[in-house]
Amino acid sequence: MTALLLGLILFLGVHSTRIVAEGWRGRFIERRGEGAWKGLYSVIAVIGFVLIVWGYGVARQSPWVLWTPPRGMNHLAALLTVPAFVLLVAAYVPRNHLRLRLRHPMILGVKLWALAHLLANGTVADLLLFGSFLAWAVLDYRSSRQRDRAAQGAAGPAASASTSATMVTVVVGLLLWAGFAFWAHARWIGVAPFGA
Repeated sequence: MTALLLGLILFLGVHSTRIVAEGWRGRFIERRGEGAWKGLYSVIAVIGFVLIVWGYGVARQSPWVLWTPPRGMNHLAALLTVPAFVLLVAAYVPRNHLRLRLRHPMILGVKLWALAHLLANGTVADLLLFGSFLAWAVLDYRSSRQRDRAAQGAAGPAASASTSATMVTVVVGLLLWAGFAFWAHARWIGVAPFGA
């Protein structure tokens, strides 16, 4: 559990600098350059991610069960992750309606992913992992929207949305979800989302 906690602190901590230390981040970039910031950010994030994966895997071997989710929650969780995958893709496809309308679709996708997994899992490790990501996503979305509002006057002309970009976003998101739900999740995580 220690590795999982340390991984969450490192990974979510570095991803929270714009929430809690925007001024410090700006001064760091000003003094050392954006490349140095991105390098430090990436190293800390990768170390945190590795610790999360390893720590969660170890914690799952001897789970401390807090509650047993009702039957069918795994199916509901799998369905909630459909829009989570679409939102993830929307963060990367330029000019799609979801990205232009929601502004931060990846963070919203993380919220859905975390909530879905909290509904379907009931161990201490699950609560730590998915609860931490859900709390981070709520705070990060709020912080991002505040920055959007503050920068609104300095923004240039709004980009126009493309229906074809939106269609590509949805189709790619659905394909990624299907591949993960029906194949990769069982192989990589060891749990079949649509199992019993």
